[in-house]
Amino acid sequence: QVQLVESGRGLVQPGGSLRLSCAASGFTSNYYAIGWFRQAPGKEREGVSCISSSDGNTNYADSVKGRFTISRDNAKNTMYLQMNSLKPEDTAVYYCNARRRRISGALDNYWGQGTQVTVSS
Repeated sequence: QVQLVESGRGLVQPGGSLRLSCAASGFTSNYYAIGWFRQAPGKEREGVSCISSSDGNTNYADSVKGRFTISRDNAKNTMYLQMNSLKPEDTAVYYCNARRRRISGALDNYWGQGTQVTVSS
């Protein structure tokens, strides 16, 4: 059974740090591009960061550049999002996503259940 399970939810003060983890099971995640998304109350889900399957190239939303770092440990089939200098506007439910396009053109697209991050004093 394919699963992505996030962990690391928490309440943190502004300026603090938190690391989210996303453990994959039922598939080999190193063949997939990995992304972290977030959704704040009343807002649409937005992309935060992604890392490619091939060369490890990373991309970040402008709002988190220089503060967040995405990484993956293929040996552990786990992905991470290190979040530093957190701001109240980072408060959201964070989701990890694994995606790959097969040679046939079919898309494999998996989502975790989401984990709550709250930044507040």
